[in-house]
Order: sequence, then C-alpha cells, then structure tokens
Amino acid sequence: MTGWPFWHVTITVAGVPVPEETIQRGLEQLSHDHPFLLTGRYTGDRAEIRYWEEGPDARAVARLGLALWEDHRASAGLPEWQVVGLEVLDRDTFRRRGTLPASPVSLVGVAPF
Repeated sequence: MTGWPFWHVTITVAGVPVPEETIQRGLEQLSHDHPFLLTGRYTGDRAEIRYWEEGPDARAVARLGLALWEDHRASAGLPEWQVVGLEVLDRDTFRRRGTLPASPVSLVGVAPF
C-alpha cells in the first residue's frame, strides 16, 4: 500500500473506424486487465474510459493515463487509436462536480466553482 490518493481519470481516444464489436470486446478485456475501470463508452471511431488511479500527484497520474491505451493495446485487442483527451481530477473535485448543477460549456465569463 502506497498511501497515495486516488484520482479520477477520463481518457478519450479516437482513430480510424473499426467495427463496434471490436472496440466493445477490447474495452471489456481492458476492464479485466485494469480492475479500477469504471465505465467505457464507445462508437466505431472513438472511446472514452473512466477509472480511478492511485498516484502521488496529478502529473504522475496523467503520465499513466496517457500510456494506458498503448500499454494495453496488444493484450486487450484495442485499435491503434490516439489519446485525444485526458482529464485527471482529485477525489474532492470529482465529488464536487457531482453535487453542483451542470453549467453549459458555452458559458462565457467567470462563475463560482
């Protein structure tokens, strides 16, 4: 046990379209290979995975997140897609987001967090 905090990670990958069954099987295998995987959403050319990762800080967890798809590509049968999005949140920020009303992405200006 490292005693490091847990971080909520969201990775979005995209690339050349593949049959949806291929990405579904790959994400299911990834969930067995990486037991903290919470959700996997997909289309034929894009996938988003969310999971908890333990690490000393956001930078270390971001490095792990950026490598996750590539590291499990062969063992999980994942397509050769690239990471197009990465979000790393500490537990408190993740929980706060769940209790606040959603605000539109197009919100202009400054609003309380």
